[in-house]
Order: sequence, then C-alpha cells, then structure tokens
Amino acid sequence: MRIGMMTDIYKPHISGVTNYISLNKSILSDQGHEIYVFTFGDSDYIDNEPNIYRSPGLPLLDTGFHLNLGYSQEARTKLVTMDVVHVHHPFLSGSIALRYCRPRGLPIVFTNHTRYDLYAQAYIPGLPEVFGVTALEAIMPAFCRACDLVIAPSPGMKSVLEKFGVTSHIDVVPNGVNLAPFKKPTQPKDRSEFGFQPDDILLIYVGRLGPEKNLPFLLRSFAGAAQAYDNIRLILVGDGPEKDNLQDRVRHMQLSHSVFFTGMLEYAQLPGYLTMADAFVTASVTEVHPLSVIEAMASGLPVLGIQSPGVGDTIVDGITGFLVPEQDFASYTAKLVRLATDHDKRKYMGQEASLASEKYAIEHTSKIMVDRYAEVIQDSREKKRGLRTRFIRMMDKWRN
Repeated sequence: MRIGMMTDIYKPHISGVTNYISLNKSILSDQGHEIYVFTFGDSDYIDNEPNIYRSPGLPLLDTGFHLNLGYSQEARTKLVTMDVVHVHHPFLSGSIALRYCRPRGLPIVFTNHTRYDLYAQAYIPGLPEVFGVTALEAIMPAFCRACDLVIAPSPGMKSVLEKFGVTSHIDVVPNGVNLAPFKKPTQPKDRSEFGFQPDDILLIYVGRLGPEKNLPFLLRSFAGAAQAYDNIRLILVGDGPEKDNLQDRVRHMQLSHSVFFTGMLEYAQLPGYLTMADAFVTASVTEVHPLSVIEAMASGLPVLGIQSPGVGDTIVDGITGFLVPEQDFASYTAKLVRLATDHDKRKYMGQEASLASEKYAIEHTSKIMVDRYAEVIQDSREKKRGLRTRFIRMMDKWRN
C-alpha cells in the first residue's frame, strides 16, 4: 500500500502531530507499506529518513511553518501515485488534497489532531471566541464532506467537530504511542541533580511551554499547595515561547527552590525523568490526544488534569488520576494536594494508569488504521469514475 501523509509542518518541528506521523511512518514501513510525507519547509534542510517531499514556502515568522498553496512539480508527480492520502491539517494540506487528489479519485483520509479554536485564542489574545468558531463552522463541514473518511483521536474531539457542524461519519481512532520505552524497567534520573530530596513529592509536566498549555494556572495552584506542604516539588520538561515568562513568575512567587525547568530534552531521556517523578500534572484544555499524558501513564504515573476533550477522554477520575472542571482553581489545588499526600491512592492510580495506557499501543492502533485505509481504497475502486477523472488519471500515467 502506498500511503501519502500530508502535513503542513514536519521535522525538525517538534509536536504531537509530527511524532504521530514519524512513528506511523516507521511502523507501517516495517510492515511493508510505502509511506511518503508531503510537507513544506526549507529546501536546505536535510532529512534523515527517506520519502520526504518538501515544497518551498514563505516562512511564517519563527514558527517553523512555511506558507504555500501548492506543491512542487516533483511532489505533485509523486502524490498522484498514492493509493490513499492521509491529511493531518485541514487548511493548507487539506486544500491541496482536494485540488490534486479529489479530481483523480484518490481516497482522502483526514484526522483532526488540533483544537484550532482554542489555539487561535491562545496565540491571538484579542480575537473574540466567536470569530474562531465561526470560521471553523464555515470551513470544517464542507471539508469533511469532501473526504472519504474523517477520524477523531478521541470521543471528545468527535463532539467538538460535531459542534462545528460536521455531519459526516466520524470514526474514533486513538493516535498510537510507542509504549515500549516507558514500559521497560528504567533507571530513574537522580533527584539530587536538581537539589530534590528522596522524600520530596515530585510532580512533573512534560510538553511545550506555550500559552495554549495554561501553565500559569498550574503554577498558581502549585504555589498554594507548596505553601502548605514544603516537600512538594515541580519539574517542567520542555521549551517554548512562554519559558521566560514562566521563569519570571516562579521567581516572583518565590518558588525557585521548588520549581525546576529542564529545557528541551532528548526523547530518549524522557523515561528516566518520568520514572523519577511521583505524578504527572497538566492544566491544558487544548489537547486532542495527549501524548505526554499517555507516556506518563505507561510509566506508572497517575495524572491530574482538567476535564476537556483529550485529557478527559484519557483519564478516569479517581482510577487513573484526577479530573477537575475547567478553570476550577480550588478543585484543582485540592486534587493536587491529595495527589501529593495520599501515598496509597497515588500508588493505586499509577498501577491502573499503566494498565489503561496499553490500549494506545502503536501496534494496536496502526492495525486499525491499515484496515481503514484498505476500506476507503476498496470503496474508491468500486465507485464509478466520470470521464474527467479517467482522463486525468490517463494523463498522469502518460506524464510518468
């Protein structure tokens, strides 16, 4: 099977979507499928993996995104030879899929990975919420109708799409995670390197330090708990545009002895950090499929999060962690304190979290996706193709 992954941004950018595509590309290639990635970027960047087609684009500040409404000739020529294309962003990549693939009868699968409405509010603070929602209500239903299959990584994301007016059938297929590094016995990182004591209760957050992650909320809650219990510590793993602001907050709140920033880590180091910790905490409400939460669960950590699509679909309150209502600061702080002080409950939830993580194993989810690809390919072959489609496909073969 020849599968084209269409994404607005890929490596070296680090994100959950990039990780998902890279992981599935590796797994499916090992199974004998031919996987190609079609994206935009700097033509000088040298990829360390095969079958990456980068089309040039206009850099969007320092975000890593490159804007273009089309692919290079080389990328277009390769794209139309795919058996199926899987679109991971609905805007640039989605519009290109409709322009190049739809007329040729190539089946299009779309996974909505992102809460675009919430990201717009996070990065354009003055933008009224209704504008972001209105734009999505105008775009998403028509785009999804044009796709052969629409996938949501979680039930909560399916509900969000339906609220935007999407009436197409939506399959729920979790994004797979490579659990192996987090399941195998791992030597914990030495706490003394950070000045932590063996009996400190260490909470850990892993992810981008960006405005969409609601980290000031997390720090305020942690500050309240730390005033009552002086052995609670927090370690923030990751980097992002809010790092300097967050460090300033920590200094202003006089928490420098309790909060540690690691910066960006090599992925191979992450299991050791998670194993060192006692629990995982996040205040984000923008997650669609929280990769870092699942990796923490696989490491045996209970999770404290906010009830929202993605996190709320992953954590079972009181079983694999704690969930609180959005922006309920008092409840979040109370649950944080309980997570830190109730050793037996924390241990029980960590064990349950490890078991619950197994349904997200990449070996399981990749099989589901291959079956979905095969179904849409078969459906596409059974559809009667019009004269225009047959002519375009004939011309593609003649050019190649």
